[in-house]
Amino acid sequence: MNSHDKSAPDHLLIKIEQRDDPVSMISEDDARRRSLAYPKTMWGAPIFGLAEELDAGRWRIIRLDAEEPQYARDSLAHHLHRRHSETPDTPENATERAECEAAYELLDWEPVNDLTVNGRRYRIIRAQPFIRMGPDGPEPPRPTDPDPYPPGQAEKAPSQMEGFVIDPTAGTGLTDGIVRMEMTSAFHRAETVPEEVRADSYRALDTHPNAVLLPVGFTIGGYVDGSWRPKSFDAYPTPQAARDAGSFSIVRPRMDETTTIEEFMAACERARAAHQPPRTDDFEMNGVPCRVTRVETFVRVGPDGPEGPRPSDHDSQPPPARHVADLRAQGLMPDPD
Repeated sequence: MNSHDKSAPDHLLIKIEQRDDPVSMISEDDARRRSLAYPKTMWGAPIFGLAEELDAGRWRIIRLDAEEPQYARDSLAHHLHRRHSETPDTPENATERAECEAAYELLDWEPVNDLTVNGRRYRIIRAQPFIRMGPDGPEPPRPTDPDPYPPGQAEKAPSQMEGFVIDPTAGTGLTDGIVRMEMTSAFHRAETVPEEVRADSYRALDTHPNAVLLPVGFTIGGYVDGSWRPKSFDAYPTPQAARDAGSFSIVRPRMDETTTIEEFMAACERARAAHQPPRTDDFEMNGVPCRVTRVETFVRVGPDGPEGPRPSDHDSQPPPARHVADLRAQGLMPDPD
């Protein structure tokens, strides 16, 4: 992992750079202080998305927000379908359109994780979110984390994941470099984790031996039954976006078997109108102590790029066309006229 080792393959590099500008120095000091104050990590469920290869070793994230690999494959199919529809139907574009059509039709039937279309290589990728924990609970936002939008307007914040380039050779600060080195050797050890999950996690140390940190996100943690729990590891791009959306989800009305969808939507509108997003990192909602919580994410990389889904990853749905065919074969869906 040494940056001075010129013989090391690019996918094994962790290049630590000395950054002397004031902003970098303050950010580095923040990171060092927080690593001491919040020394433990708590992993969430993996997230999945799709990325496009730019050149050898560098991949651009198109989307990264799926709970299961198939949802990411569906996003890839949609991406290719849009490319097909946006490409003019002319003789010179016939081959490009035909490749796009063949690719998204294949994805309708087969769980493909790596696909080349019109010379562009796409991959379903797997990323691992985690939060830092300390004696007082989860790590809140750092003073240097950007938070430019006021309460109620944070939905304007763009995604930091979309367009991010996964590049193991890119320079990094000292503290982030240490985190990357920690993550390269991290795997599931807990006995509570199923054996196949632990085996896949350990195998990834060999197949994808490096780790790249992705942009930081934010969620809401709640103190319930004597312990802090993140509401979810779904991360928002800024602290205020998490305050706006995450806190509203706590006060949002609940449905029961007697509630109509119209009544529920009307109740949501009333709750949204009355909701005042908090301005602080620690607040209380419905009697529950809450904290805006910092979510870090890394993706493992190997000689052929970022890691894809593992055999043990939860993948509950087959591709859509196959799913429909299975339902029809079971008599659970009528045949088309």
